[in-house]
Amino acid sequence: MTKFNTLLVSTAIAVTSVPAIGLAQDMTTVNMINPLPRSTNFYPLVVGEALGYFEEEGVIVNLLPSDTSIPYVAFVQNGQADLAMLDPVETVNALNAGAPINTVYEVMQNAPEGIGVPAGSDVDSIEDLVGTTVGLVSDRDRSFLQAALNTVGASIDDVETVVLGESGPTLAAAMRDGNVSAISGAAPDWISLIVNGIEVDLITPPELLTSPANTFAANADTLEEKRDAMEGFLRAWSKGMYVAAVNPEAVAEMLRQAVPEEWENEDAGQLYLDMSIGMNLSTTERLGDVQPDVWNSIQPQFLESGAIEEIVPAEDFLNDIYIEAANDFDRAEVEAEAAAWMEENQ
Repeated sequence: MTKFNTLLVSTAIAVTSVPAIGLAQDMTTVNMINPLPRSTNFYPLVVGEALGYFEEEGVIVNLLPSDTSIPYVAFVQNGQADLAMLDPVETVNALNAGAPINTVYEVMQNAPEGIGVPAGSDVDSIEDLVGTTVGLVSDRDRSFLQAALNTVGASIDDVETVVLGESGPTLAAAMRDGNVSAISGAAPDWISLIVNGIEVDLITPPELLTSPANTFAANADTLEEKRDAMEGFLRAWSKGMYVAAVNPEAVAEMLRQAVPEEWENEDAGQLYLDMSIGMNLSTTERLGDVQPDVWNSIQPQFLESGAIEEIVPAEDFLNDIYIEAANDFDRAEVEAEAAAWMEENQ
């Protein structure tokens, strides 16, 4: 049983060129569709903007309205978006449906999903869930629960499930009152539980933890056409990610200024950031690098759980075309810039 330290989210991006106003270079607007506004979840974006990295690359980031039932990959297919942040199940299902996409950057390389139980619970393994009622934050958490049960030879039919919704007080009440033995959810849900007085332990099977939780996918037919903008965006994103590894205090202050509503409770804000850093920092040597072995190893689990209909060989859709450029920056320079920003903003 382990304490939770991670996080999830899902995004999409589009690129269009516009004339610069008052700037020496033309700027490119990057339209991002995202289930959240600017947030601790996506601290690389906030940090990159605070330190001027996107502007240096000639990129303006514009977040688009996200309350849509249309799959994000559709925005790539119809030309409204050039990049989409997808989770692995969305990626494989899109490929199986014929979407001409390549995965070009792994944003989060650790699975944010998990199976959480109240700290000190008698339930301390997936086997203990059999015959109990398990809460789902949303219907999409059902496939992860199924995959977890499959690791011990059980299935979703061996448990009762109930969709609880995202409300922190509701999730906490379900656990506190014993209405559910566990909850299948993700990082924001554990934060909500903790803020509402419920400490959480994870009983997630280790084999489900290594997963490219969120990735940037691009239209395979336009990779060269948008190359400069894509490389600039991903380099700025990588720099923002890297700052958290060397100066998390500066990242926290940038977030306090950019998204103060997430820091009204300082302890909750810091916990949110700690989880987000654990999710966003790449585990590969090259930031955002694609991992064929990981993709090939996780798909059988998705297939067995019914989350996907067919396995797609990773070599058919992973493409590191932008990775070298995304990592082409001076680490020491970024460290110095973050330190200087912190000095000016304390």
